[in-house]
Order: sequence, then C-alpha cells, then structure tokens
Amino acid sequence: MKDFKNKVAAITGAASGMGRTLAVELARRGCHLALSDVNEKGLAETAALAGKLGVKVTTKKLDVANREAFFAWADEVVRDHGKVNLIFNNAGVALGAFIETVKPEDFEWIMGINFWGVVWGTQAFLPHLKRAGEGHVVNTSSLFGLLASPTQGTYNSSKFAVRGFTEALRQELDMEKCGVSATCVHPGGIRTNIARAAKMDDSMDKATGGQAEAARSRFDKMLNVTTAESAAQQILKAVSGNQRRVLVGPDAKLLDFFVRLLGSWYQPGSVWLSAKLMKG
Repeated sequence: MKDFKNKVAAITGAASGMGRTLAVELARRGCHLALSDVNEKGLAETAALAGKLGVKVTTKKLDVANREAFFAWADEVVRDHGKVNLIFNNAGVALGAFIETVKPEDFEWIMGINFWGVVWGTQAFLPHLKRAGEGHVVNTSSLFGLLASPTQGTYNSSKFAVRGFTEALRQELDMEKCGVSATCVHPGGIRTNIARAAKMDDSMDKATGGQAEAARSRFDKMLNVTTAESAAQQILKAVSGNQRRVLVGPDAKLLDFFVRLLGSWYQPGSVWLSAKLMKG
C-alpha cells in the first residue's frame, strides 16, 4: 500500500495517544476512518480533529476484548464505508505487578485487551481486507515485546504474544499472495498517557516503599522520548514500505541492538534500571 488516499482505515484505541495521531495523520493523507475506543469523550474529540480534514469518520464505543462486538464492528465498518483496507490494532493498557502475586483477573484483563484484542481485530477484519483487494494489518506490540522487565511480566506476556502472532500472520499472508500484508509495531517511549493510566498492583506499593505513584511518575518521564505525532509518521512510513516490523523511536532501536548483541545478558541491566526507577 503505497498511499492512503481514498482508503478506509479502522483504528482501535483512537481516543488518545498514537491512536489519535494515526487518525489525524491518515486523514491528512485522504484516508477515511472508522474509529473505536471505550472512551467516548476522547473518541469524539479525535473524530472532530480528523473530520476537519475532509474525510468520512465514523466512531464506535468498543471493548476490544469482546470478540462478538469486534466482529460486529468490522461488519458495521464495511456497511458504513463500503470497504476497509487497514486495521490498526492499537488499543493497549499497562499493569505494574509482580508475577508471583498478580491477581488472576488483572492478568486476564491485560491479556484480553493487549493480546486477544489484536487476535479478534485481525480475524474480524482480515476477510474484509482481502475482499477489498489491497489491505494491511498493523498490530501494536512494544519495545517490551523485544525485551523483558521486572514488574512488567504481564505486559511482556501480552506484547511478546502480539509479536509472535503478527510475525506468523505476515508469513501466512506472504504465502497466500492475497494482496494483504502485516506489520508489527514496537514503540519505545512514546509521549502518551499509558503509564499514567496503568493499573498498579498492591505489591508495587510494598516494593517501592510506599512510593508507587512516585515510581509511576519516574517511569512516565522515561517514556517521554518520541512524540505520538512522530510515532504515527514512522508507523505509516513502515506500512507504505511494507516493513515486517518497525522500531519506533531511538530508544527502541538502541535497546533492540543491545538485546541482539548481549542476548540474555541484557537482563542484569534491566534489573538495575527497574530497581532505580522503583526506589528513586
């Protein structure tokens, strides 16, 4: 897909962050939009921003962990727009927790959104993309889909799973030669509200000496590397170039290099950094 003009893109997690900037950047390029999120207020704001650029925009309140709702939305998008060419499975959440004590319902919550939401979105939209004759699946993993970190075991689990799922999907699409492709996105520190909105397990307060919120703030500052606008531009460049994966931001590129160089020996450094962030 060399350009996006007069294409139709569906985006989850479109109420803020990368979802919002992807919507606006696609609208600038003449792409019509179907946007979803659980945050209806933020979703309406994104739709208003994109709509000013002269493209058709539809919105849907959607819990991406709900398979039936996702499939119904995909059908609705095609009814409203006549076709769909791209699905950006972008919705995601974060959770700070130790693996030993993480609540089962919290683990299921993060996997439901970060992993199963990607699976349902891919399966719901893929037949429509194939019928359109030209399409792309864009799944958001993370830098934490390339390396692991203490207290991020649930997030790592979801994002490593997205990586494996998307790499297998891309290979299957290559075999089919069906006109549809896939890209896995690995953002580093992006200026969004994901850290500020993250759930924090009770164990985090004990590990930080009662300073869990201060640790959250330090982690949020560490993520303040690449703007969401720049991230959107890098992602769309990767899609138009049919890249198999895209490392978003200099930190993602640097840390990916060190993991490749050091192998499992990157882990002591990750332990040191995490301890510093937790204790200050």
